[in-house]
Amino acid sequence: MTNAPQTERIEKDPLGPVSIPVHAYYGPQTARGIANFPISGIRISHFPNFIKALAYVKTAAARANAALGDLNKQKADIICQVCEEIAAGRHLGEFPLDVFQGGAGTSTNMNINEVIANRGLEIMGLPRGRYDALHPNNDVNFAQSTNDVYPTAIRLAILLSRGALQRALEQLAGELEAKAENFSDVIKLGRTQLQDAVPMTLGQEFQAFATTLREDVARLGEIAAFFHEINLGGTAIGTGINTNPDYQAAAVAELRAVSGLPVVSAGNLIEACWDTGAFVLFSGMLKRTATKLSKICNDLRLLSSGPRGGLNEINLPALQPGSSIMPGKVNPVVPEVVNQVAFQIIGYDLTITLASEAGQLQLNVMEPVIAYNILHSLELLTNAIDVLRMKCVVGITANVETCRKHLEASTAVATALTPAIGYERAAELAKQVLSSGKTIREVLAEQPDLSEDLIAQTADPHLLTRPTRSRLALQPRAEN
Repeated sequence: MTNAPQTERIEKDPLGPVSIPVHAYYGPQTARGIANFPISGIRISHFPNFIKALAYVKTAAARANAALGDLNKQKADIICQVCEEIAAGRHLGEFPLDVFQGGAGTSTNMNINEVIANRGLEIMGLPRGRYDALHPNNDVNFAQSTNDVYPTAIRLAILLSRGALQRALEQLAGELEAKAENFSDVIKLGRTQLQDAVPMTLGQEFQAFATTLREDVARLGEIAAFFHEINLGGTAIGTGINTNPDYQAAAVAELRAVSGLPVVSAGNLIEACWDTGAFVLFSGMLKRTATKLSKICNDLRLLSSGPRGGLNEINLPALQPGSSIMPGKVNPVVPEVVNQVAFQIIGYDLTITLASEAGQLQLNVMEPVIAYNILHSLELLTNAIDVLRMKCVVGITANVETCRKHLEASTAVATALTPAIGYERAAELAKQVLSSGKTIREVLAEQPDLSEDLIAQTADPHLLTRPTRSRLALQPRAEN
């Protein structure tokens, strides 16, 4: 008779024995966190850059402690070896904690401590749980606290993730600029308050989209620089308790080396332990970008509306049937989904603001929800921008004739007449256009007192899409 294979192992922590899957690298405190926080179903491993950042922090701490003679070199080397594996994307399944968790990130910090210890023990040829040989707290977490490890890792994760967003924005802006070039000769009607305004080109409209996004590429980089300041070495509340006097500088230098990021120590570690202002600022920047994208997508939906009963000045790529009941209907599904992402990010920004405000005394225990909302905002925004570029903007075409007809049927040219004939006379002509159903050219041709030169100035709408100083000097010619 054979024994069934063992599926669980028992470990102990200060609260007592805990049952853990036999092959898991994580230990008792992680197991308790799994049991205590079944909240969202979204694991911290959903954000690989966050796990990588934690591994970088643990590597830096081990190297610094070994260099100062406070940690056995063999143990430090094992810790660093495991951290290299984790940073390379291995063992992600060993980080099953929910992103929503109490304890200011303690469960997450202990998760990586336990994974490093047990994987390290395996490398040493020892069974999981032999913490007398390599201990999650005494060795892996030596000279550290969740309160300096966790905030530092969040900042690193943002720095590691924001490059993808900036690249996505640059690529979308580039595609919009290409469309602007293609549409540079497409004359159309500009609108304000959804009413006819003045002539413009479709190229000018798309160039404005590109310009507003390029502004945010630069701003994202500037604001992200605030995350270069870290509180590693401050331990529990910023005083550096339980560290070698030289540890802080050494650990920060090691973190610069291992991460390749220009991190520096915060000027006041006690303040840095609880201050989350950089998160609020960066989240506000993400919200700004999201609102700009949403506005652009609103415009794309309006410009493509119809095809017969709307503006129909541009065509969006047809991606899928738009109705289960109306044959032939095609919806602007990509701009719609980008709008929804923008709404989500605006909500995340409010959550981050409230979580930042909720800090108390020497710590902000709400950092887990801040981390989730910022990292998820980065992910959602990057994905939405890529989809908008690849599945929508690339395939946009112009309905040149529709654009021209809308302009000719409007009163837009009347504005260009005001320097020569005055606002009141131009308004009177605009009313004649609307009441008669005639075009502005037809109405102008019926005005015997207007000079042919003045009327000729309105014949080419392209001249009305940019400053034309000479037109201001024209005066009507009386013929009686």
